[in-house]
This record gives sequence, structure tokens and C-alpha cells, in this order.
Amino acid sequence: MSDTRRRVKVYTLNEDRQWDDRGTGHVSSTFVERLKGISLLVRAESDGSLLLESKISPNTAYQKQQDTLIVWSEAENYDLALSFQEKAGCDEIWEKICQVQGKDPALEITQDPIDESEEERFEEMPETSHLVELPPCELARLEEIADLVTSVLSSPIRREKLALALMSEGYMKKLLQLFQVCEDLDNREGLHHLYEIVRGVLFLNKAALFEVMFSDDCIMDVVGCLEFDPSLVQPKKHREFLTKTAKFKEVIPITDSELRQKIHQTYRVQYIQDIILPTPSVFEENFLSTLTSFIFFNKVEIVSMLQEDEKFLTEVFAQLTDEATEDGKRRELVNFFKEFCAFSQTLQPQNRDAFFKTLANLGILPALEIVMGMDDLQVRAAATDIFSYLVEFSPSMVREFVMQEPQQTDDDVLLINVVIKQMICDSDPELGGAVQLMGLLRTLIDPENMLAPTNKTEKTEFLSFFYKYCMQVLTVPLLASTVDEKNCKDLQEGSTKINPVCPDNFQTAQLLALILELLTFCVEHHTYHIKTYIMNKDLLRRVLVLMNSKHTFLALCALRFMRRIIGQKDEYYNRYIVKGNLFEPVINTLLDNGTRYNLLNSAIIELFEFIKVEDIKSLIAHIIDNYYKALESIEYVQTFKGLKGRYEQEKDRQTLRLNRYRRDARTLDEDEEMWFNEDEDDDGEAIEKSRPEEEFPESYGKYMEAKKRGCQRNQRCQLQASHLAHLCRQSQRLPSHVGSATRHHGSQGELSLSTAILVAKTAMVGLVDYPDDEDEEDEDEEQSPRKRPRLGS
Repeated sequence: MSDTRRRVKVYTLNEDRQWDDRGTGHVSSTFVERLKGISLLVRAESDGSLLLESKISPNTAYQKQQDTLIVWSEAENYDLALSFQEKAGCDEIWEKICQVQGKDPALEITQDPIDESEEERFEEMPETSHLVELPPCELARLEEIADLVTSVLSSPIRREKLALALMSEGYMKKLLQLFQVCEDLDNREGLHHLYEIVRGVLFLNKAALFEVMFSDDCIMDVVGCLEFDPSLVQPKKHREFLTKTAKFKEVIPITDSELRQKIHQTYRVQYIQDIILPTPSVFEENFLSTLTSFIFFNKVEIVSMLQEDEKFLTEVFAQLTDEATEDGKRRELVNFFKEFCAFSQTLQPQNRDAFFKTLANLGILPALEIVMGMDDLQVRAAATDIFSYLVEFSPSMVREFVMQEPQQTDDDVLLINVVIKQMICDSDPELGGAVQLMGLLRTLIDPENMLAPTNKTEKTEFLSFFYKYCMQVLTVPLLASTVDEKNCKDLQEGSTKINPVCPDNFQTAQLLALILELLTFCVEHHTYHIKTYIMNKDLLRRVLVLMNSKHTFLALCALRFMRRIIGQKDEYYNRYIVKGNLFEPVINTLLDNGTRYNLLNSAIIELFEFIKVEDIKSLIAHIIDNYYKALESIEYVQTFKGLKGRYEQEKDRQTLRLNRYRRDARTLDEDEEMWFNEDEDDDGEAIEKSRPEEEFPESYGKYMEAKKRGCQRNQRCQLQASHLAHLCRQSQRLPSHVGSATRHHGSQGELSLSTAILVAKTAMVGLVDYPDDEDEEDEDEEQSPRKRPRLGS
């Protein structure tokens, strides 16, 4: 459907009183048999699916707001809204709703919402009581008007009646004209009454009244009335702030007058809600829901209008990246984009997706790469905020951009390296900006958000990119601050104290703690890449130098890094730690800490307790073999005695296993000898020739019994005989002298060899020998090569 008049967005109000966008489509009104009535139908413009099917109920209160909105409630706590692209379409549907309910389309609301407690009483009221009679709009009657407005706030039905009365005959404009008179006369009593009246009207929560009050002609008078709070000794100067202090800056001239007016209105209404109006009580928190919706839809409209004006945005980007642009102008452009992105947070996911894609297509990331490297602190701070919006919205989009950069630029100006350098060079003593940037980096390198099915290689490709181009930049401060003890001395009051952490000031310690936090995250989530980097750079040794820092929080960060490595229970890490003797700085810190019961002491004890509980044998053996003498005096915990116990248990287990192996080997030798002796007899019986035919069954039974015993014994030496049996099969038949010659060798290995030959030989003897067979076998022996003498020699 191409009719833009009927093009709408469907919204529902969630539990947080925020509007959720359910989709964009085209609305129609038609009879639905299933619902048995005229209904509103909205079909999605993308696939034609049904977004909304709502019967126009005769008793439902529909409300028309801002000429392009229709709002209603279908059930308790379930509010719906249709936002039309064009006013004409809204008017058509509104007329249809009013026709079904038999109402006048000129009204802004079709029903008076009736509170259950008042419904019965309302039905008994005479028809004339449906109207609220307002006092004449005069100075002398302001107190009476204020009392009336205040009294109706507790009753939903009376609020509706009062709203209808105020909208008639331009009553609100007359009240605001009285404000100007009271201010000219310095009539404080009248001004205080007007404050109560305007505040009460805002709490009526009616969009039609807001349209009047927030128009260009009236909004400053509304702000003026709200300056004269009776509880204040002196009135606030809100109008002075809005007209003189708060300046509207057009970084690029906005030619659309409607857009400019909408921006002014939204800023002022937001100021009224956030600054002027007091925080509503629990009973008043829903009174301003329509005001919140008013601001929300205004922001949506502003973002949409700016997004559609590609000429405007293109000009903004061109000036932002132009080297000739003055610093002041560039600062305003960056702040504009920051506000623009902040407004976009009011959009629903699909609209926000389109918004950021528009910015990406216009080149927002290359522009940020330029401005984040500038010297102006305000520009860098605003650019960081914009970058955070982009990373939060789509880390994959940022990763895709940075992975294309090495083909176009040097490593030093890669966007991620610019971010890392800004984090490292943060001049704020508290490193507020560095903390924010570290969080963004962690989001970018987090594999949990690299699992999109559309790009399964993203994780591998990006992590390879990061460790190739960026990791060395991130670890520069760490490697520069941790040097050998002989290269750095901290002189204190004439004495020389070795301190390998250079420099060891608070700001450097904070920065190193942030870097260690990021590296610890990498150990947990980047198993392969970070392991390779740690071992190639001997990084853990450099990190453990920080155990000497005078800042305990930094020593704890270093210890946490090692704890996370050991927590992986990876033998490659364990061998690296053992080979480098990397427990030494940890144990030295524990001993230097003495008997103080503090966080550092507990963290070190927990590290060793983890090794004991998880029974990491290689580390336990290393600790006991090298450090137990220094640790055995620590008795306030049983951790080290427990490690010693584990060590002794493993040692006993290994000794027992070795003894059992030796005993099993001797038993095996005895069994072989017994079987060998028995096998000689069996062999003689099996190869006996020319037996009478009637003795054959008995001989066969004896042979099978002997063979069974031989197979059982053969299982115990199968490994020793397998390669020899293979050679025996190759020679087809062994010469008779090989077995007898081998039997006379006395060594254990040769005995096993003979045993294997006999196993093969026994298996090859036939049940009945024929003379012809013997001749053939002799011929075969003469023709075949003689391999066995090499085995027996």
C-alpha cells in the first residue's frame, strides 16, 4: 500500500511508562466477523503481517493528541497509540472511531474515563452536571479558580470535565494574560494562585491542553507562572535562564522552520519537567505520563526530520572533518552530534538501527578517529560519548570498520589505538575518561557479543587483529613501569630502597590497575591468543613486579592476574610458572606482610588454597620442593600443611605404583618360565607323526587343552611377542634348530624372545602330518631367505 496518509507506527506503553515501538504499517477500519464489530487493523509494510487488530469498543476512551496521535487503553495497564505520518490520515481514522461511538469528531476525547467508585453516582447525576462551571477569568477570582483546580485532582471524572471546560472559549490563554497583569502590578498573591492553577492544569495530563500551553505564544508565560512557588521566599529566574543563558546554536543553519520550532519546544518542555516541576509523589507519578509522552514523540519527530535531511548531515560531517574548521566551530559540531545521539536513545530498536546505519554511511567512525586525536579536551570528551553510543549500539559495526583500517593507514592512527592512547594519556587525576574507555574496549574484545550467526569468523579475525596491532600499545605503560631491580632505585631520605616499579605514583598505579583489569578479562575469555602473548613476552613476570608497589590495590591487581591464570588449570601455564620460578614474588610479599590480617594476606592465602583444593600436582610439587621451609612456620591457616599433605600423598602413591610395577614384572617372568617348560611337552605331543587312526580323537582333545593353556599364558606376554610373531609369519615355517638354540640362552629378554617364537610355531603345527607335506616344506625352506638368524644372533 502506497497511501502515506494511512502510514502509522504502533506503540504500546511498557511497565516503565515508556513507549515501545511495535512496528510500522498501514491502518484501516473494517468489519471483522470474529470480533463482531468495526475494528482497527494495522498490517506491517515490510511483510504484510498483522501488527494490530483492535475492535472499536463503544465504551473505550480514545484520545487524539498533537494532530497525529490516537491513544487508548484496551485493558488495565495496556495502553496503545497510533502515530500517523500525516494529519489527514489521523483525522480519517478519528472520524471513523467517533462515528462508531456516536461522538463529535471535534472533541479530543471520545469518552469520560469513569472511576469504578464513582460510576454509580455518576449515572444518577443530572445531565447538566456533566459540565464544570468555571468562574470568570478575573483577578479577583483567581483564588476560587485555584481551589477548583486543586480539588478535582483526586477525581478522574472531574479532571476530565475540568479539562473540557478549560479547552473551551480560550480559557487558558485568558489565564496566562492575567499572569502578565499580575506581574506588572507585582501582585504576589495573584502570582501564587496562578502557580497553583498552572501546576494543577499540568497534572490534568491532557495533551490538548499541552498543545495550547506549550505553543510559542504561551510557553514562556507558563514558565513565568511556575517561577512563583509560594513555598519560596524569592521567585526563581527560569525565563532569564531560557532566554539569556541557554542559547540555541545552529552549527549548520536549519532551514525548516517547523523543525526549529519543534527543537525549541522540546527543550523548554523538558526543562519544565526536569527542573521546574517538583518530583511527583507516589500518588502523583502518573499525572505527568502524557507530558512524558509529549516529549518522547517530539524527540522521535526531531530525529526523523534530521535523519531524512541528508544535505544537512552531509554538511555537518564535511565541516567536522575539514582541517580548516575553527576549533570553536568543531567543538559545536561535536556537541551537536552528541545531543543528536542522545536523542536517538528514545527511538525503538529498529528505528535506532536505521539511525546509526545512516551515521555509519555518512562516515561517523572516520570522523571520530580524527576528532578523538585532537588536543581539545572538550572535543575529545564529546567524541568519546558519541563513540560509546556506537559501541553500545553495534560492537560488530565498529569491529568491522577497524579491521579494514590496516590496509589504509599506519598502526599508530588505528581507531582502537587512538582510543587506547587516549585512555593512557588521560589527564584527569581520577582517570574518569580512562575508566569509560576501558569499558568500551572490553565491550569490543568480548567474545560474548561476537557470536552473530551471520559472521562466524568475526571472533577469530578480530582477536587476531587486536593481538597483532593493538595489544603492544595497551601494554606499553605496564612494560615501561616494570623493570629489573638493578635499573631502578627509589632514594628515600639518604637510604637506598630497591623499587622496581617506576614510577610508583597514584595516577600511574590507577592506570596500571585498569590495564591489568583488561588483561585479566583477556585471560578468562581469550584462551589461545592471550596465552601465546603472555609466554612470548614473559608478561606474568613483569606483572608480578607490581607486587612490590606501595599501592596495595595495584599489588592485588597483579595477584588477581596470576590467580586468573592459575584458575585456567592449564598445564602450559603451570609449566611456564614453574620454569620461571614465578611464585617467588608472591611468597616474598606474603612474608613481608608478616602477621597483618588484611586483604592482601587473604588473597594470597586463597591462591594457595585454590591450588590445594584443585590438587594441581605440578604446582604443589614446585611449591613444596622450593618454598616449604619458608612457609612451614605459617600455622594460623592449614593451607600450607595441607599442601605438604597432598605432596606426601602423591609421593607415596608414586612409590607404591613403582613397587607394584616391579613386583608384576617378576611375576610375569616366573609365569613365562613355567609356560615355556610346559610348552616343550605340548609341542612334542602335537608334532608326533604316524599315529593310528583310532587314537586321533584323544590326541586332539589333549592338543586343544594344551592350546587353551597356552593362549591364557600368551595374554600376559602378548606385547613382547607381537613384533616377533609378525616376522615368524613371514618365514612361514621355522627351522627346528632355532627354538632349541634359543632355549639355551640365559637372559630374560632372550627367554621372552624364545617364548614368542614358540607361540608362533605351535600355532602353525598341523593336526596330522603327511610325508608329502614334509618334502614340500623342506623345499620351501631351501628356497625362502633365512631371516631368523638375525633375530637370534
